[in-house]
Amino acid sequence: MTPTEQSAHQSTAEHAGAADAPALLSDAIATGPGHQRAHLLTPGVIAWPADLVDDAAGTSWELWVAPEGGLTLAGGQVAGGERLGELTLREGPLTEAETKDRRHLAGHLALELGGLDRTVLEQALTGQLAVVQRRGGGIEVATGVQIAGVLDALYAEEASVAPLGPRLAGDRWGLSLWAPTAKSVALQVFGPVGHAARDAELGTQQPGAQPPPEHEQPAVTVPMERDGSGIWRASGPAVGAEDWTDRAYLFEVEVYVPREGRVVKNRVTDPYSVALTVDSEHSVLVDLTDPRWAPEQWASTPAQRLERPAQQTIYELHVRDFSGGDEALPVELRGTYLAFGHPDSTGTERLRELAEAGLTTVHLLPTYDIATIPERRSRQKQAVIPSGAGPASIEQQAAAGEVADEDAYNWGYDPFHYLAPEGSYATDGHQDGGERTAQFRSMVGALHDMGLQVVLDVVFNHTAHDGQHERSVLDRIVPGYYHRLDAAGSVEDSTCTSNTATEHAMMRRLMVDALVLWARHYRVDGFRFDLMGHHRRVDMEAVREALDALTLETDGVDGKGIYLYGEGWNFGEVADGARFTQATQGNLDGTSIGCFNDRIRDAVHGGSLMDEDARMNRGFATGLFLTHNELSPHSAQEQRADLLHRTDQIRLSMAGNLKDYELLASTGQVLRGQELDYNGSPAAFASRPEENVNYVDAHDNETLFDTFVWKLPQDTSMDVRVRLNTLALATVALGQSPAFWAAGTDLLRSKSLDTDSYNSGDLVNMIDWTMQDSGFGRGLPSAGRNQHLWELQAPMLEDPAMRPTPEHIARSAAMALDLLRLRHSTPLFTLGDPELIKQKVTFPNAGPEATPGLLLMRIDDTIGPDVDPALDGLLVVLNASPEAICEQVEGMEGTCLELSAVHVDGADAVARETTWDAAAGAVTVPAYTAAVLVQRIS
Repeated sequence: MTPTEQSAHQSTAEHAGAADAPALLSDAIATGPGHQRAHLLTPGVIAWPADLVDDAAGTSWELWVAPEGGLTLAGGQVAGGERLGELTLREGPLTEAETKDRRHLAGHLALELGGLDRTVLEQALTGQLAVVQRRGGGIEVATGVQIAGVLDALYAEEASVAPLGPRLAGDRWGLSLWAPTAKSVALQVFGPVGHAARDAELGTQQPGAQPPPEHEQPAVTVPMERDGSGIWRASGPAVGAEDWTDRAYLFEVEVYVPREGRVVKNRVTDPYSVALTVDSEHSVLVDLTDPRWAPEQWASTPAQRLERPAQQTIYELHVRDFSGGDEALPVELRGTYLAFGHPDSTGTERLRELAEAGLTTVHLLPTYDIATIPERRSRQKQAVIPSGAGPASIEQQAAAGEVADEDAYNWGYDPFHYLAPEGSYATDGHQDGGERTAQFRSMVGALHDMGLQVVLDVVFNHTAHDGQHERSVLDRIVPGYYHRLDAAGSVEDSTCTSNTATEHAMMRRLMVDALVLWARHYRVDGFRFDLMGHHRRVDMEAVREALDALTLETDGVDGKGIYLYGEGWNFGEVADGARFTQATQGNLDGTSIGCFNDRIRDAVHGGSLMDEDARMNRGFATGLFLTHNELSPHSAQEQRADLLHRTDQIRLSMAGNLKDYELLASTGQVLRGQELDYNGSPAAFASRPEENVNYVDAHDNETLFDTFVWKLPQDTSMDVRVRLNTLALATVALGQSPAFWAAGTDLLRSKSLDTDSYNSGDLVNMIDWTMQDSGFGRGLPSAGRNQHLWELQAPMLEDPAMRPTPEHIARSAAMALDLLRLRHSTPLFTLGDPELIKQKVTFPNAGPEATPGLLLMRIDDTIGPDVDPALDGLLVVLNASPEAICEQVEGMEGTCLELSAVHVDGADAVARETTWDAAAGAVTVPAYTAAVLVQRIS
């Protein structure tokens, strides 16, 4: 998700109140959203807004508490509570330590609360708190108090290392819940679920039997005891007739909720749930080391290991897209974990082809427990697509839209429980408890068996809901702590829904603990972070440190081999370091954590995602300057300069997007990567090649094929579209950084021009692995995100020349395999070391006189250490122009090159026409062609 996609892909969280609500009410002291302008940072310091104080002389402040809520103002006085103490205005400002990770409070005043006993303060934190400002004997301001800072100050050191969640030790289950502001917590233990329930009922394991009815009353209620860290604990048997194993459970948390202004009793699932009942209605006590949940293939098939992260070649895939439309599979397996590796799966067949060609990794869109999909198939509505509707009909999208919020489809960027698998991807009747764990592991084992690593897409920057919503977990346990609040107390939602605050110790711990669990107990090989820039750099370093500590001997996984990358976008309430040092592009030097590179994406496409009309601006692979564009507002001279500059951005990206890499730019200057411009920012942001992830499309926005439908001249033939699709993918595949493709891009995948298909259902999203249908022309895309474009989209969708034939799809698929073979034919494409890249990788014929549409990249293995004993080097040639080009290459006269054997034996007959004149050092490359020539050891 990019900063320009904030209209994006989830239902918006509901927030009561407004940040600009009045600070003083005539009848009550409100402490909900918009009414918490005081910030209790430590046991002795409150940050107070300076704009509420006209003149400090004669002004006084008091801290008030009401254990059950109900503070009011009556007759100019505070009623319904008691005054905890006077607050004293400090002469100096808040210290750097006090505003660490809260830079937005730097201009606040410091009010000091002295002499308050810790026990009294801890008790006060379980009720309503308010600060009253008086002047001249009257009350000027009365407002609630944000308490995340003081909770960390009081409890984080101890709570950060104490056990949390369900744990089995010997013959006892232990459960732990951090709820420092709760007045009481009780554990409710229900009956067994899944096979355990069926075994007890039937006396034998019968996978086809239906699960028992939902439990309504707890079998056991166990009071929990609180310790000094704010953690509540209870324990129970793991053996005998009362064995808690496989039983459902909930917590009953009695807690003051500022938004409600009262104490409530919340029955909630465990935020550390490792297993759930169907539809996430209960947590389940599952032992993840139980052999019942360890499929043999998963247990015995290790993932392949890469020598260096630069070798990562990643395919981004949604579980349901993979098999939801696969008619070769039994209906009950479509869209499930068990489709992966199934002998009849057409998607599996394609993944095996990709893996054999050099694909290293499958990136799965969110597979943790999500909030939007009904998990019982009987409750999933299906769109009734009218037959005979045209390729630009509104009927298809209308039918899909009617059931969009109740069907089986959503991308999953709406976290519910972070440590448990999503149940809708388990087969029907097997979503309870450890059964979905076993099926998830079956998927991981199947992918490992194909030779593929598994990356999980994780979303710790927001939750689906906050407050008292029934699918809010964290905020119903510790209200006001886990989410990032603005200065007045409203939950920030710049990420689309309820922003979390990983700058708070226990939210950060939840993120780290979840990732360690997925690595240790599911043996996944990497994580992709949604909106990573909303986390701190130190949060990502904490993740890296925790994963690095995992070993094969102790944990069954080599944590140092786990690759981390994410969206390093800079926007929202944290933008430009407004609160802390973010994990954004350019801020992760030395971590080896990757950021998506929008520079190469925009250079290949042209324009940017913010363009009002995508047709106005073209790029390297869409005909900028080289084809007439009547919609462009720029002169031919301006377009030429733009093309040369964008080609520089691609060159830099293919060299790892290193800050200190030097190249001759189109300006005629030799520039370091961080000196090359990208929309006013440095183009380069990496210190190592793996800190940059090259891509030209992802699940967000239009597919690459659909982008080209918009941007290429409308009369461009499908043969040319296939070649340009391959050329665009070549800029990613043949670069020094991890390469990232969206699933189906190699198959000319279309989403019928949908700009945001997060909730568009199978109609738009399913992939046809049989290569008969690209997806183009399945009707107008969803109204909610696209209706303003329908007038432009309809003629494109109705144009039969825009629809790829099966032959075109098959050709594109075969040419994409050749790109993977090229990438992995020599280690020169993935040097992995910034010094080696600076030594060996150059871009001849660049600069102001460069041939428009031509990019040459030389990798010279005669310089520095010998990386490939079979080669002295290679030359990559990318010709994006409509004509063949013959070009003498600087410094290569007399060099003997030959076309790579991958091309000689490959699918692209046109690429085989690329020739090399050794005497002149000149290459001739056909139009719209990506080619690699190699220099063998003489």
